[in-house]
Amino acid sequence: MKAPLSWIREYVDLPADVTAESLAHELTALGLKLEALHGADVSGPLVVGRVLSFVDEPQKNGKTIRWCRVDVGPAQNDADGGRGIVCGARNFAVDDLVVCVLPGAVLPGGFEITARKTYGHVSDGMICSTRELGIGDDHAGILVLGDAYDAKPGDDAIALLGLDDTVIEFEINPDRAYALSLRGVAREAALAYDAPYHDPAHRDVPEPNDGGYPVQIDDSSGCPVFATRTVTGFDPSAPSPKHLAARVQAAGMRSISLAVDVTNYVMLELGQPIHAYDAQKLQGPIVVRRAGAGEKLTTLDDVQRTLSDDDLLITDDSGPIGLAGVMGGATTEISSSTTDIVIEAAHFEPTTIFRTQRRHKLPSEASKRFERGVDPLLPAYAADRVATLLVEHGGGRIEEGVTYVGSPPPAVTIQVPVDLPARITGMAIDAETTVKHLKAVGCVVNVQDGVLTALAPTWRPDLTDPYDLVEEVARIVGYENVPSVLPAAPAGRGLTREQKLRRRAGLALAGFGLAEVKTYPFVGVGDFDALSLGADDERRRTVDIANPLSEEEPSLTTTLLPGLLKVAARNVGRGISDLGVFETAAVFQPTESGAAAPILGVDTRPEDAGLAALFAAIPAQPRHLGIVLTGERESSGWWGSGRAATWADAIQAVREVARVLGVDVEVSTANRAPWHPGRCAAFSVGERIVGYAGELHPNVCKSYGVPPRTSAAEIDLDAFVGASTELTKAPVFSNMPVAKEDVALVVDADVSADAVEATLREGAGALLESIRLFDVYTGAQIGEGKKSLAFALRFRAADRTLTEQDTSAARDAAVALAAERHGAVQRT
Repeated sequence: MKAPLSWIREYVDLPADVTAESLAHELTALGLKLEALHGADVSGPLVVGRVLSFVDEPQKNGKTIRWCRVDVGPAQNDADGGRGIVCGARNFAVDDLVVCVLPGAVLPGGFEITARKTYGHVSDGMICSTRELGIGDDHAGILVLGDAYDAKPGDDAIALLGLDDTVIEFEINPDRAYALSLRGVAREAALAYDAPYHDPAHRDVPEPNDGGYPVQIDDSSGCPVFATRTVTGFDPSAPSPKHLAARVQAAGMRSISLAVDVTNYVMLELGQPIHAYDAQKLQGPIVVRRAGAGEKLTTLDDVQRTLSDDDLLITDDSGPIGLAGVMGGATTEISSSTTDIVIEAAHFEPTTIFRTQRRHKLPSEASKRFERGVDPLLPAYAADRVATLLVEHGGGRIEEGVTYVGSPPPAVTIQVPVDLPARITGMAIDAETTVKHLKAVGCVVNVQDGVLTALAPTWRPDLTDPYDLVEEVARIVGYENVPSVLPAAPAGRGLTREQKLRRRAGLALAGFGLAEVKTYPFVGVGDFDALSLGADDERRRTVDIANPLSEEEPSLTTTLLPGLLKVAARNVGRGISDLGVFETAAVFQPTESGAAAPILGVDTRPEDAGLAALFAAIPAQPRHLGIVLTGERESSGWWGSGRAATWADAIQAVREVARVLGVDVEVSTANRAPWHPGRCAAFSVGERIVGYAGELHPNVCKSYGVPPRTSAAEIDLDAFVGASTELTKAPVFSNMPVAKEDVALVVDADVSADAVEATLREGAGALLESIRLFDVYTGAQIGEGKKSLAFALRFRAADRTLTEQDTSAARDAAVALAAERHGAVQRT
């Protein structure tokens, strides 16, 4: 929102020494974030010019430039009565008044103007667009001054355009919709300086009668209020007043015509969007209704749009004539021949407008305000204000008929303990201060028996509960006055067991050479398709978001792999080809019932039944661990070739986590998307499978743009933490010598090495200190469908040196148990 300082001063009696900088500082402290300060950014000669002639000259690069002669006033013209200027725009004609910046001037951004040779000519200045002047975003065409400016060549354009007036630009948060108007910004300025405020909406308006343009509301929930006024005999050629056009442009909008400028001016002034119809093009009464399936409307941007049955329409007997609160239709657009105007000022339900503009990808100044919430009492005042300005500057008369259909939504009443602001903020805020500040923001306040009852102002739809009132009081008192007090940590508390174990897992993976990342928890159907998940895969059951940030990712994730693979693809695309990343985060699993969570009040403690329904609707959110590996695991160098990361590294990373957590995990072969069949392992704790690791399927790598043979793992970290024995005690070491035994066992190819290892460990007994798989062999020597697993067994006793008989007995017992369970045959 751009607010010229002079316009703000019109509605609030600010002290004379208040500057734009000091005002912006105070308003930022109140919650209106400063985006930029504009104005006084142009120095040097900026003058009005009249185009005397031009020649279009095509260039070799395909661009066509205009070599212009411009009259910039007797004091600035050369001996031939003008200046030669090269211009790339083509939206002006001979005799048009334009804005010219001459050599020696400086435009916003420190852009210094000099005479320079370009396209074969010496351009002795520049013809400006609104963006170059810092008063708008339009850079596609030149700013052409209409008759409203009553200017002549050589006039000072800085004063003419109000560029000597500083404009404060704010970034308005969605809950501060009232500040998308000078009315709202001025109200905040009055709060900041405790200065008298003059509400521009405070005006007498005539009572509704039966003589106004007929209006029928078929959907009162989408449109509670609809007001119209009619102006006849309007002069469409009347120019916009200079001050009005300058203010509209200073606020970031183009000056188009008197009728359009007036509607924009009142919208900027009050915050109420206005729409004007050519009365002679309307056919029958105006009707507000929902669209029918398949209905079409050509909007003012000349695009034909197919409507949804959720769209709220403005219609007449000819059909749709506008998307309510978003954009009008082309069939009833005012034009250069319009003499009779029907003015629409209505109030629309915010969610409806938001969904319509998003569905049609049609954001507008009107929808930006309606979707955030507009004061429902404004339509009558705004319609009357527009009618008055049109007749004042364009002639004609205001018809006596006044249409006002519907009734505004009731104001919200909020009850709050009068000492709540003091208790919440920790500041010394007494009851008198609380009442004073709530009245200052527009609330009607009553205090009785320590309870404050506030009737929220109609322009503040964001005030709905007690803590909204606390925020209002706190921001006026000043957040900088909130005491900075650190809470004392209770004795004997710290990280929970689960937090300690999760940190231990993260440190183990960092030691394994992986980097921790954080990704967004949002997915879409495209992610599941890219992972090659089957149609009945449980990971496709998601919790959907009511208002997602992206239509392509409208759900909460059930797996960490999409986010990690996107991180990997982004890094590989930027040249980081050797990569190992991990993430620990929650995934979201919908409840079986799919019941929606109730919205409980915050003013009192909810009933037990309400809490139970709320908790029952909360999806399960187990914490998962995801890992992605690609590129070299061991770097190449002068010492020789490196080693590529493989599926085995992904499995070993999970083993490392299991080791540091003291979890007895079993590894077995598996077949599960998105992993490659035959190169996928499942991890089990007890009888439950808690995760998978291995090499990703080639199609998955291609879909996400990661290198072939990328490996990944995902486990239920909560399951690992729950099964952890914590390993809090240091191991006991023996000073007795170790005895080494190696065994090679031939088993069927489908028998997992992990299962054989567990059997050997059990069979060897207490003397076995460690066991390690060091070789896997398949080949003709052991037969088809077989594999040889070679293990290194290390034996040690705590109190004696083991004899050969001791180690042989333990080894033989281990081999015998493997033969019994897995049909293992020892190789000799």
